[in-house]
Amino acid sequence: MSFIVTGAAGFIGANIVKGLNNRGCNDVIAVDNLTQADKFVNLADHHIIDYFDKVDFIEKVKARKIAKPEAIFHEGACSDTMEHNGHYMMENNYRYTLELFRWCQEEKIPFIYASSAATYGASNVFKEDIRYEKPLNVYGYSKYLFDQVLRKEMQKGLTAPVAGLRYFNVYGPHEQHKGRMASVAYHQFHQFRKDGKVKLFEGCLGYTNGAQMRDFVYVDDVVDVNFFCLDKSVSGIYNCGTGKAQQFNDVALTVVNTLREQEGKAALSLAEAVNQGFIEYIPFPEALVGKYQAYTQADLTELRKAGCEVKFKSVQEGTRLYLSLIHISEPTRH
Repeated sequence: MSFIVTGAAGFIGANIVKGLNNRGCNDVIAVDNLTQADKFVNLADHHIIDYFDKVDFIEKVKARKIAKPEAIFHEGACSDTMEHNGHYMMENNYRYTLELFRWCQEEKIPFIYASSAATYGASNVFKEDIRYEKPLNVYGYSKYLFDQVLRKEMQKGLTAPVAGLRYFNVYGPHEQHKGRMASVAYHQFHQFRKDGKVKLFEGCLGYTNGAQMRDFVYVDDVVDVNFFCLDKSVSGIYNCGTGKAQQFNDVALTVVNTLREQEGKAALSLAEAVNQGFIEYIPFPEALVGKYQAYTQADLTELRKAGCEVKFKSVQEGTRLYLSLIHISEPTRH
């Protein structure tokens, strides 16, 4: 029984490979682009049986020269919401996904792919319904467009299960290669280690300093939702978040208090952390004006209706767990 994971050296993909290994499956074919060579570390501790470059892989798929797997987890994509090359984004995210989907339907292979909460963009309702989908950038549009393909194909009838998961703000291990697109918790861990403080945006769009709210979801919970879709042969488009928005202040304060605790220091309130200079608010970037989601919260009605009972971690639970793992893997960083 083999599985194909695209984006396998990336953030969510590497965690899915790890999850498959934990389920006793080491027959994993990894697909990625290792031009950024340091991503290999995300695979080094996991078991795979083969590796393909993403271009070589899709060419083999087009030529129908790839053995049929048990299922495909398609996590490979450009997830940089600040990427302005629309041609690249549509080829890499939309067209690539479409080619894989067609092959999976032809061979009756279950297909679980990464959609995104970026499909909602300017909306303030986060429900899997085209009325509420208003992408703010070409990344969100590339995900939105394939979701529309799936909806049309579901009306015609699918030959194998296809599930699109709209990831909200995912954080956790194996994101160290993502640069500016890494999670707030990751950046703030390193900010605190380097400068003794963390940074957040000042208030915007009616929100006070650091009070902008997102649905932050821990990567292990995201993997569990992927496996639910696999095990139950689920088809459809589903939100993958906790269902509870929390402030960026919650992330920052948890980072500060967790790292202070590791130093044997007492926990602080938000006001104390701000007044003592552990949390600093910086001007809102001009580049994000008109392209920023100040609030997201997954509506989990459809996911729960499908039978998914995954219990999602809060920001406090997930961030503390994550920082304990970073602390172990990077004990000498300052």
